[in-house]
Amino acid sequence: QVQLIESGGGLVQPGGSLRLSCVASGITFSTSGMGWFRQAPGKEREFLVADDRYGTIYTSDSVKGQGRFTISRDNAQSTTFLQMNSLKPEDTAVYYCAASPLAGGLKVRGAYPHWGQGTQVTVSS
Repeated sequence: QVQLIESGGGLVQPGGSLRLSCVASGITFSTSGMGWFRQAPGKEREFLVADDRYGTIYTSDSVKGQGRFTISRDNAQSTTFLQMNSLKPEDTAVYYCAASPLAGGLKVRGAYPHWGQGTQVTVSS
């Protein structure tokens, strides 16, 4: 059974940072593409960033160039991380990690058969 368990969310002030973690089990993590998505209230779930396990990073056009969202992974711990800096109130959302057997097409939800339950991030003063 595949499980993806996110942690690290919470309440943070504008300008602050958070590091989300996602521990995977039931998959061969080192050969899985991993992605992070978020869903704000009343909005569609949107892609943020992904890595294809070969070292290629995919970043959403909405956050590309800002340098605020960074994905990384630890294959030994079957864990992917999302480092978020300079957080803004509009970053408030539920953040999800997802796993894919694919190495391409990682910007679309349909590439990911496996999802975590999500972790809430609230940016507010």
